[in-house]
Parts: sequence; structure tokens; C-alpha cells
Amino acid sequence: MLVHGSCVALGGDAVLLLGPSGSGKSDLALRLIHEGWRLVADDQVALRVEEGGLLASAPPALAGMLEVRGLGIFRSLPVAEPAPALRLAVHLAPREGVPRLPEPATWRAAGIAVPAVALHGLDASAPARIAFALGAATGRLRQRAGAFTAEEGA
Repeated sequence: MLVHGSCVALGGDAVLLLGPSGSGKSDLALRLIHEGWRLVADDQVALRVEEGGLLASAPPALAGMLEVRGLGIFRSLPVAEPAPALRLAVHLAPREGVPRLPEPATWRAAGIAVPAVALHGLDASAPARIAFALGAATGRLRQRAGAFTAEEGA
């Protein structure tokens, strides 16, 4: 299945960036790539079910390409291979649409749920927040309260 969005990976863990045109998906992907993440796909992300999870990749025609607003479309970027497992969905939202202490949420595709958060993608701290969110979504970081706490007081 194809999803409109951008996707980046750190190791074998992918993060799907979702939002309307102009919300900063490609910009945020560019900043994450600059910090050592790998491009999975920009503009369209191909998701497939494998072993009860979702794997993310680029449609062949878009593989290794990233739109950099104001500069154009760049080709031959290093991509995450093999297809990484989708671990987190990030909805890019206006700053006022991002709750201070969100409740746990999920995003679903093909009947499979992954943790989801809302962030303002153009904030300077957005790449660091995504790294924290991915750490929490994969269990490498723990929270006391917020989007990844399974129960009160966890």
C-alpha cells in the first residue's frame, strides 16, 4: 500500500512523517538525514505487511530522491536497506495542535497499529523529539507520563 508522507530510519527502525503538503515532512526528513538517519522514502512510502509488522520502502521510481524546498529534487541519496520496520508515525501539526502531555495514540495501516505522536515539524527540536519518541516507542527509553506510558505511574 502507498501512503502520502516521508519516512526515515535509524538502524532498522523507521519513522513515518505524515501531514498535509507544506507541513514540513521533507524538511524534517532532511534535518534527520543531516543528523545521521537514512532516507526511506519522500512523498510516497510503500508499506507492506511482513511477520505481523509493517516494513517501509520507497516506490522504485522515487528511491533515493528527496525534495528540498527552494533547491529542487535531489537524487542518489543513501537509503535505508533492507526495508526497515515501521515503529512510529509522526503527525505534523501546527504548534497549537500539539498537546503538552499527550495520551498514548496509534496509527493504523493494513490492520496493524504503530505508536503515533503529533509534533510541530518546523520546531528546531523536532529531530531530537523524534529520536526520543522512537526510543520510547521501541522501549529503549522510558517515560513517567505521556504518549508512551501504558498505564498510570509507569
